[in-house]
Amino acid sequence: MDIGGSTLVSYPEGEVRGRSAVVGTVPVGDRHGTIVAETPFHPLDHTWPDQPADTGTIGGLAVVDCVTGAVEEGGETVRLGEDIPVRRGTPGWSWLVVHVTDAPVPDREVELVVDAAVRHALSAGHTACHLAALALNAALAGRWRKEVPCDALGHPDFDQTAIASSRILPGGSRDVYRLGKSLRRKGFTAEGLAEELPEIAQRAGDRLKEWVAADAPVWIDSPGPELTARRTWHCGLPGGEVAIPCGGTHLSRTSELGALTVTLELSGDGSELTMHTAAG
Repeated sequence: MDIGGSTLVSYPEGEVRGRSAVVGTVPVGDRHGTIVAETPFHPLDHTWPDQPADTGTIGGLAVVDCVTGAVEEGGETVRLGEDIPVRRGTPGWSWLVVHVTDAPVPDREVELVVDAAVRHALSAGHTACHLAALALNAALAGRWRKEVPCDALGHPDFDQTAIASSRILPGGSRDVYRLGKSLRRKGFTAEGLAEELPEIAQRAGDRLKEWVAADAPVWIDSPGPELTARRTWHCGLPGGEVAIPCGGTHLSRTSELGALTVTLELSGDGSELTMHTAAG
């Protein structure tokens, strides 16, 4: 299948509309997948599926899903999602945004329109997720007995050390952290955590309130327009600029979050900590 290389994407710049040529089609179960040269749609990432796919229309048809695809150079078979057999960005493969519709797209050049309200809600959720992770790192900093890698603000990076799963929600996120033997061997103290959770959440919440009030700028650094480009999220917080590798979409300033709160829940056996983040 000659699709001319990896899909070019404009969603890192916040675009929600575009027009492009159709370069390929692929069956997606009983539905139809359309590949274009350039798209504003953010697909579900098959390696770290934290942010849901954009919705909207392509050629006037509803986009019911948007997934990542890959095809080997000179090959004919487009692999989708979990069926992709290689790591993202592997040389010799083209990486694609596949727009899924119930009916085939009839045109060879199409208008692409992302649902801006859904995009904004997910962007708020993703920005909130990063800020909450940094605030949680700071709130838990006193629980480390050993040195571990620090985040950009100089706090032990609990988020990256313990993260098990992350899910971006409209206007928020849900992050689950493992508190097992591996984390304890790295020096994290879990004793007494349940009793201290309300205070930890309060400390994190107070820091988030300061960051939202600071109206700090948020931006994405992208080395290129290809889907596989290694993009980085930046935020100019009062304590210093932070940078986190990220392929999602975001707001442009922390003040757009309005307010930001976190709640923490410890599993019954103490093996998992769940953080719920909400903006609004």
